Amino acid sequence: MVKHKYRFQPEQLVFIRERKTIRDHLFLVVKYLLATFVIGFISYLIFPIFIDTPEVRKLKRENQELITNYELINRRIAQLNSVINDLQNRDEGIYRIIFEAEPIPATIREAGIGGANRYAELEKLTNNQLIVETSKKVDALTKKAYIQSRSFDEITNLAKSKEEMLRSIPAIMPIRDKDLTRVASSFGMRIHPFYKVLKMHTGMDFTAPTGTEIFATGNGIVIEVKSAQRGYGNHVIIDHGFGFSTLYAHMSKIDVRKGQRVKRGMVIGYVGNTGTSVAPHLHYEVRKNGQPVNPIHYYFNDLTPEQYERLVEIAAQPTQSFD
Repeated sequence: MVKHKYRFQPEQLVFIRERKTIRDHLFLVVKYLLATFVIGFISYLIFPIFIDTPEVRKLKRENQELITNYELINRRIAQLNSVINDLQNRDEGIYRIIFEAEPIPATIREAGIGGANRYAELEKLTNNQLIVETSKKVDALTKKAYIQSRSFDEITNLAKSKEEMLRSIPAIMPIRDKDLTRVASSFGMRIHPFYKVLKMHTGMDFTAPTGTEIFATGNGIVIEVKSAQRGYGNHVIIDHGFGFSTLYAHMSKIDVRKGQRVKRGMVIGYVGNTGTSVAPHLHYEVRKNGQPVNPIHYYFNDLTPEQYERLVEIAAQPTQSFD
């Protein structure tokens, strides 16, 4: 039903229907359009504040999925860190001890990743703290894995050369002494035969008649052959590799030359009384990385457990060294 607008004429006491002009119709249309635009614009600004659009809901879902994935990645990184830490502990506490390899310094294992602005680009992203922290953990994990991989490469090479190492490490007594009657002085603080004061004795002394055979205690290369009136007298040093070397002093005769390869059990010379010595004997030293160590721990190819225990008892007795 069409509605019309009437206007009252008091002079004539009648209602007269008003007729709209084109201008009135245009004004009405413009008014409605303007109202629609204003309402639409206000709705456009206010509506997203209270109600998410499909696009916003989609972005929020994706953002939440990303956060969840980052949390899963962080948990996985923590698990992998635990695994690598366990490998590091085994590496340092088992494998490197077995193969007598130097431990990897903590300063190398725990060193940071270089670059002051390494994560500068990531800091511009949304959720930058989560992303940067995760990236740092991934980088640290990658570095740990790389170092451990290099360590295992080294251990693998040592394992491959284990047979050679076992042949090379000093493992027998330098003279025949099955009855253990020739141990005159052991490693440690001993009374010096000339100065009569306590002095560090860096090897073991074996008494034996002049001319008694002296054996190389492991495979190696002769790196020093020297004759002297004092000190070690006529002596030989053999480099066995793997950080080990041995010294044989006060010899009456030397049967090897510098640069010669020798094998365990090979005669390299004979017991004598040269240099600073009070009686015919062999002064024998084992050195690890250039430092003297107790030779008593390196007779495992020669002695039974019972003989070793007896040798330890003899070595523990206070004695005077022969040089």
